[in-house]
Amino acid sequence: MSLREQDTLADVVSPQPLIAPGHTYTSITGRISSDVLSRKTPRGLWVGFAIAFAFVMLLFFAVAWLFEKGVGIWGIRIPIAWGFAIVNFVWWIGIGHAGTLISAILLLLVQKWRNSINRFAEAMTLFAVGCAGLFPLLHLGRPWVFYWIIPLPETMTLWPQFRSPLVWDVFAVATYFTISFVFWFVGLMPDLAAMRDRARRRWVKVIYGILAMGWTGSAKHWHRYETAYLLLAGLATPLVVSVHSVVSFDFAVSMLPGWHTTIFPPYFVAGAIYSGFAMVLSLVIPVRRVYHLEDFITVRHLDLMAKVMLATGLIVAYGYAMETFFAWYSTNKFDLFMILNRMSGPYAQVYWLLIICNILIPQLLWWRPVRRNPLTLFCVSIVINIGMWLERYVIIITSLHRDFLPSSWAMYYPTFWDIATLAGTIGLFLALMFVFIRLMPMISMFELKMLLPWPGGARSESTGGTP
Repeated sequence: MSLREQDTLADVVSPQPLIAPGHTYTSITGRISSDVLSRKTPRGLWVGFAIAFAFVMLLFFAVAWLFEKGVGIWGIRIPIAWGFAIVNFVWWIGIGHAGTLISAILLLLVQKWRNSINRFAEAMTLFAVGCAGLFPLLHLGRPWVFYWIIPLPETMTLWPQFRSPLVWDVFAVATYFTISFVFWFVGLMPDLAAMRDRARRRWVKVIYGILAMGWTGSAKHWHRYETAYLLLAGLATPLVVSVHSVVSFDFAVSMLPGWHTTIFPPYFVAGAIYSGFAMVLSLVIPVRRVYHLEDFITVRHLDLMAKVMLATGLIVAYGYAMETFFAWYSTNKFDLFMILNRMSGPYAQVYWLLIICNILIPQLLWWRPVRRNPLTLFCVSIVINIGMWLERYVIIITSLHRDFLPSSWAMYYPTFWDIATLAGTIGLFLALMFVFIRLMPMISMFELKMLLPWPGGARSESTGGTP
């Protein structure tokens, strides 16, 4: 038996631990809290934040120019009324799904490997949903009256059209953001108390103390915390399915070829989890290296996340195949033309590039050495993120630019302002992640401690009462 076969067999019989041996309650609290309270900010983080902030300034400039000139500065035109804005909206919403899946669904399934990455994924969800929410508002043309789509009491009784999935988006995304924020903040409270107890400067103690909301770690606090956390997980779990299903209804309830298909809701949900896990890996792998978190985010975590990506990627591939099969089997000439137009029309290069990025390259994840190599896995996750953006681009643009009436066919060309807005939201997302990494514990300390043997039934030392 070769060494590789022995290593594989050993991992099956006795899986690698989820946390490096030798750690204690005290060492976990000290190691993670020190990155925020006492460690000097790495130069790379300052450089990354400066670059991200520059793109945030570009976003502000692009939005200001949009308010001045209107949506005509974008590449949208008849018949392509939806362009980069809706492509980016669907892409960002999808990225936010991994955080809820890791935090809520894996919690209910008692998957302890989530304990090292759930805090990071939850923060990513909040920032991604925030970036997504910008695009529908900007796409309104008059974003300052966005509240018109909310059913507010008013004398003229001009209610929103509730048969429109665009109105459903408002409720779905707003609910998703609210539940995700409460879930993230409740999970932070024990660790914020630990930060409060370890902080040396008074003003830092006061800030963390206010955020910890009087947490003492008493049995009553832990009982209420676990009850609330489980209830929030139960509320968040249906949102993983419902939110992106509602987003898919933006397309599926129409009669346009390429959109009017029943496979969109599950297909969109699988794609959301696919791109979400790819983004988690794209962020976790560099942070893990810079902050030397290999003891807490082990190779086994990377392996398991890669397996989830592989599984959801296969579902996405099945969705692509079914789209083509439905168009052929239905004998509908418009649906068949849409598929042929994607494969051989003006946007064929984009279509085949997304097939390469979303189906072919991720097949490397079948091999264990690829899943356990951080550099290779990082490259694959970046490719998947690009491919999932291209997927949304193809779905939206190719169905709109050539519809039922050939006399209205046209090409879509994004302008500088389309690209600037997308780049600006990426900068905003990264800037918020840099701030989160610097000011909050990026790994859940008390949940990591649950992976250690219980020390004779005693609680830990002064760590805000965390176990």
